[in-house]
Amino acid sequence: MSSVQKNLFLLLIVILLAAAPLFMHRSGEFAGADDQAEEAISQIRPDYEPWFKPVWEPPSGEVETFLFAAQAAIGSGIVCYFLGYSKGKKQREQK
Repeated sequence: MSSVQKNLFLLLIVILLAAAPLFMHRSGEFAGADDQAEEAISQIRPDYEPWFKPVWEPPSGEVETFLFAAQAAIGSGIVCYFLGYSKGKKQREQK
């Protein structure tokens, strides 16, 4: 099996793993952990008041999702850059 075939196979597996929950639970609601925590707290103590308010709240859920995805992309880019840099440095030292 060539490296191109291996990469395509791995990409197919990743796509299937990402899409499977969406098809298995079509009517499911995918809420964030913070929403679930807020609901649990309000069931335990209905009179609970948060300690502080956010400085800025995004205008919509889509903006909040975009900011979260951008943060994840920037973080993974930084981590992958340093992993690639260290691998290249190690390969250069071996030559």
